[in-house]
Amino acid sequence: MADGGRLADPAVEARLARLDELLAGLESAPGPAAATAVEAVRVLTEVYGEALARALDLAGEQQAARFAEDELLEHLLVLHGLHPEPPARRAERAVDRLRPAVRERGGDVELVGVDGQVARVRVTEASGCGSGCGGGPTVADAVREAVLAVAPELTAVEQLSAPAAPAFVPLDSLLVREAR
Repeated sequence: MADGGRLADPAVEARLARLDELLAGLESAPGPAAATAVEAVRVLTEVYGEALARALDLAGEQQAARFAEDELLEHLLVLHGLHPEPPARRAERAVDRLRPAVRERGGDVELVGVDGQVARVRVTEASGCGSGCGGGPTVADAVREAVLAVAPELTAVEQLSAPAAPAFVPLDSLLVREAR
């Protein structure tokens, strides 16, 4: 437990993973008892979402913004459609959080913008293995996952090509010389 009897972030992450497992098991289980349990979880989630909305109303704008800075609260705000920031700003913050790790590996990542429900990013990878040379996840995969986690209202993350490097043309080749 963290200070004040609260769970540390790794413990919260472990419980969320376990909850996902339990819900997946319930959703695939046959019979009316499983359907009733899934419905109970859905209704409970709706009630807790309403409670969170009321707490935000009482807290005001500044406190709501502070809530959004906490990783767990941010996920709850997103889950219940209560996040005070628009999806484009959340996508930008997700990309900003990834940028140092990508740059450390010699690449870069940039949010170009959000158009409707699609985030557009430009990813450059130093190795030239944009498709994942080793078959593992790519930087683009990590960016997609991070953006959609904080902005599930978006339906896709589109990767744009890196701009072509300007070609060097010697000045002499551009000048036309008259023959004498």
